[in-house]
Amino acid sequence: MSYDNQRDSEEDDSDDDSDSESSGGRHGSALSTFFTRLFSGFLRNWGCLRGVHNMLNIPTQAFPAPNSQQRIGPSSQSGRNKVALKPGHSLMDWIRFSKSGKDLTGLRGRLIEVTQEELQKHNTRDDCWTCIRGMVYNVTPYMDYHPGGEEELMKAAGIDGTELFDQVHRWVNYESMLKECLVGRMATAIKAFIPPPPPPPTSLAPPISLAPPPEKDCRPRYDWFQTDIPSTGCTSVDLEAGVLRLEVLLGKMSYMIHLRLADEVEENVAVHTAASVGKIQVSVRKQAKQKWTSLGQPLEFHNTFLRKKDRALFYRDCVLVSKTEVNHNTHVFRLQLPRGTVRHVPVGKHVYLKALIKDTEVVRPYTPVDESMAVASHHSSQDSDLYLMIKVYPDGVLTQHLNSLQIGDLISVSGPEGTFSLRPLRDVTHLYLLAAGTGFTPMARLIRLALQDIDSIRKTKLLFFNRQEDDILWRCELDELAANDERFQVEYVLSVPSDGWTGRKGRVDECILKDFLSRPDGSKCYVCVCGPTVFTELTIGLLKQQGFSEEELHAFQG
Repeated sequence: MSYDNQRDSEEDDSDDDSDSESSGGRHGSALSTFFTRLFSGFLRNWGCLRGVHNMLNIPTQAFPAPNSQQRIGPSSQSGRNKVALKPGHSLMDWIRFSKSGKDLTGLRGRLIEVTQEELQKHNTRDDCWTCIRGMVYNVTPYMDYHPGGEEELMKAAGIDGTELFDQVHRWVNYESMLKECLVGRMATAIKAFIPPPPPPPTSLAPPISLAPPPEKDCRPRYDWFQTDIPSTGCTSVDLEAGVLRLEVLLGKMSYMIHLRLADEVEENVAVHTAASVGKIQVSVRKQAKQKWTSLGQPLEFHNTFLRKKDRALFYRDCVLVSKTEVNHNTHVFRLQLPRGTVRHVPVGKHVYLKALIKDTEVVRPYTPVDESMAVASHHSSQDSDLYLMIKVYPDGVLTQHLNSLQIGDLISVSGPEGTFSLRPLRDVTHLYLLAAGTGFTPMARLIRLALQDIDSIRKTKLLFFNRQEDDILWRCELDELAANDERFQVEYVLSVPSDGWTGRKGRVDECILKDFLSRPDGSKCYVCVCGPTVFTELTIGLLKQQGFSEEELHAFQG
């Protein structure tokens, strides 16, 4: 069973196959950058991915630890539960406390260089230092504010906690959250590089001769290769001020091209993918027609192939172009990408929104939805806007900020994240979706995908849990879809129904699931779950009791 840090909520609410899209742009004498050799060769040898983890020294330490407060289910799973914090210890309380002027490091404002030996001394509940990416923080005052609890924070006491931190919440801006707790930088020993000596001369060595340059071969030629990879991955392209940044997600890996282009170009970019042959073409229009002698100057992380989790999040400032009411506390926010950005968020993936609130960066994950549930409403290739369905909480730090934004304001948005894969759906005949509250958001696009693009799926059923009728998101669209397509079925369950409610009542339990789920002879089933942590934990346990294996389950977590 796979877990994905993805539930659209503020505080307590409820190996990829990725879609690729083309984005329009001007052509003609456009500069076209082909990655033919790279992806052709890469996909010819796709099996190299299976050995990548050996080369990249992936750690085997499990975090969170088995039976810890942050783990849901058996130790082979990963997820993050929150623990109940004391009153007055919310995120906003920590922000106020950290800005109070108190000395949170114990060093009276001094920054020091910390040795490994010194770091190891501070490993207790009352004196806890940890290192994240070379910077040392005194996290003792943060213990009671940590949503994951003291136990998980102590895992990194007195040691380098970078790997542990990344495995749970790499997206959190710890520099902003803990800047008042900064002790200093880790001391590092710099080793001088001594080049190897040249090989000794030998009389047996043949004399060096320079071959004349070969004549240019202008004859046509052909090449061929074969692959069973159905997609070239998810491509994100950003072009700003002459700097081109291209990232391609291939399963759990990330390939990046990062260049300062050789000359000025227009900030229009087009991306074309040929999934059947594993090629990606990026087209940009030059401002002047002369030929370039090179593509440009390499920048940081150019031509690198890393695990996606080791790649830092990259944010773009998007414009809020509309806000549409869904119900009494939920809106769809439409965000427009910058002019030089081409980016498509695959089904089942999420993005992070980031905002500076009271001098602290706050980050939350949200899953894009389509503009509507109508099956016939395909987006054009020109429509790259993001639609985010977000519930506004009375005490939500980020959602209150989002709700206060005016049309035209900016919000920082990351690229696609998440572990959901379409690969398990290839041979599925019955797809079951169990959602609570805004846990519906990853299901919305999954429903359309199942009905439109996956011929093997004969039945898609949504069981949607809410408190009251007016909490049901997109109810009219769901009912209309069910009425027009016999392959789709939706049922609603209310925990606080009105007297006139005739549908299902209560909360998720064994009886409801047994009645809703079925395994026809010869069928292959898959179940997706998304909602509050308590809902997800209980539902996954009940599904396993009913005989569903880990390979038949996916839980969106967040």
